[in-house]
Amino acid sequence: MTNSHPAASDPAAAMSCEDALAVFAAFRTDRQIVISNMTTARIWPSFSRHPLDFHYLSSTMGGAIPLGLGIALARPDFEVVVLSGDGSLLMNLGCLATIRAAGVTNLTILLLDNGLYEVTGGQTTPGRLARLDYSSVARAFGFPETARFDDCSAWRTYLQSPETEIGPHFLTLVVRPVSADTPRCTKSQVDSELRRLRALIAETGSSDQPPRVSVP
Repeated sequence: MTNSHPAASDPAAAMSCEDALAVFAAFRTDRQIVISNMTTARIWPSFSRHPLDFHYLSSTMGGAIPLGLGIALARPDFEVVVLSGDGSLLMNLGCLATIRAAGVTNLTILLLDNGLYEVTGGQTTPGRLARLDYSSVARAFGFPETARFDDCSAWRTYLQSPETEIGPHFLTLVVRPVSADTPRCTKSQVDSELRRLRALIAETGSSDQPPRVSVP
């Protein structure tokens, strides 16, 4: 399914990042590995402490989507969901071509678009200045399912509907900037998440159960 993609809207009038992630958290399943990055790495743990959550990429702009692709290739028995910001994607836009070339179908990108390089100081991205519609860009790269949401009601309705297209999926969530007091990941969290990620990758092969990764 491809939703129509309206012209880029002002993130200030969109849903909050917290609300957008809370909607997704309500529908998240045990067959999904969720990778967060930058701002989402600071927020997602407040909604989910699932053993298949990996939010250690707190300072690696553009790194989450390639990591998600690698895990999707290594574990085709799971769906990999990457929570990325628009600024991070702009740092590594070519990863969308790599995803299509790799032929994975078990990868979903949730792009939270607030038009800012938020973690580095709130600078406006060139994507916002150009009124870039990232889901249309992903469609041009060949993603079979793309959609764009700027309110929680439509986002929730989408998640309630059965999937009609094989992946990879690219979904843009237009969100407002987060508050300045949003907590940051610490070094101990980074180390812990890295150990858990290595444990997950070490579990090779398919099974009917999630990998046996313990929550610290």
